[in-house]
Amino acid sequence: MRIGGIGGIDLGERPLLLAPMEDVTDIGFRLLCKRYGAAMVYTEFVSAEALVRNVNSTVKKLTISDEERPVGIQIYGRDVEAMVEAARIVEEARPDVIDLNFGCPVKKVASKGAGAGMLQNIPLLLEITREVVKAVRVPVTVKTRLGWNNEQLIITDLAEQLQDCGIQTLTIHGRTRAQMYTGEADWTLIGEVKRNPRIRIPIIGNGDIHSLAEADAAFEQYGVDGVMIGRATFGCPWIFSRRELSLDEKINVLKEQLRINVERIDEYRGILHTRRHLAASPVFKGIPNFRQTRIDMLRATKVEELLSIIDKAKEILMNGKW
Repeated sequence: MRIGGIGGIDLGERPLLLAPMEDVTDIGFRLLCKRYGAAMVYTEFVSAEALVRNVNSTVKKLTISDEERPVGIQIYGRDVEAMVEAARIVEEARPDVIDLNFGCPVKKVASKGAGAGMLQNIPLLLEITREVVKAVRVPVTVKTRLGWNNEQLIITDLAEQLQDCGIQTLTIHGRTRAQMYTGEADWTLIGEVKRNPRIRIPIIGNGDIHSLAEADAAFEQYGVDGVMIGRATFGCPWIFSRRELSLDEKINVLKEQLRINVERIDEYRGILHTRRHLAASPVFKGIPNFRQTRIDMLRATKVEELLSIIDKAKEILMNGKW
């Protein structure tokens, strides 16, 4: 698949993309996902208002590495001028694309009219898109949802409108904002958008993809140009790999992720940044009464303590002693 822009970005056949996720898709995690086959990765989403105000923690999210390319930086906001200025700031970080977040459903974002909240103000959403496209030279893409709720499933019309604004690619999460992350993702409308003969830009599908088999099925059934994977990557950066990793390899990847985060930040915050991946990793789901191990992981505050818990869990899994 080729995403248009200056020179274009060739993502190959049936590309799998890492979704932008707050407190998840830091640079260490992105590099691991890239190593195991992610065709494209995205930073954590960035507040346009905070970026314009030069908030240090937000500015740090713009740090990208050539090793992870192609990489996108995603911004969100509800003010035209702030979004345009943020896009110009982001462009200086040299991402391969700038993605506009019109899909985040969480209350602190959507209730303020940003993210999926933009789905209640389509004229403003389109104005922001047009102005950002005009303001930067890097390709602009959009990620959004089917609509605000089941009574407002607007994605088929919205896709054409966004294309007319000049975006290069559209990613669609198969839920409404009202659904948040509950229920099942509905890919039928994603497929409808892709089949629309007036749509010329690549369409990427997102929602409820937990394995390569499910991703392949989405390509076959809905004809999408790419599949984006989100929550299923927690503690599982190898989900993109066509090669099955051994238990030992998977454990070593998780340990490496811990080391990367501790070195990148510090011990305490590095552990905080890694614990959710460890607690959610499918690697440990084979342990009976995993709940206590999970609690121990979430309570650990020292690297050696956390590594000891991981090694104990590994021993249980390898020897079947529980």
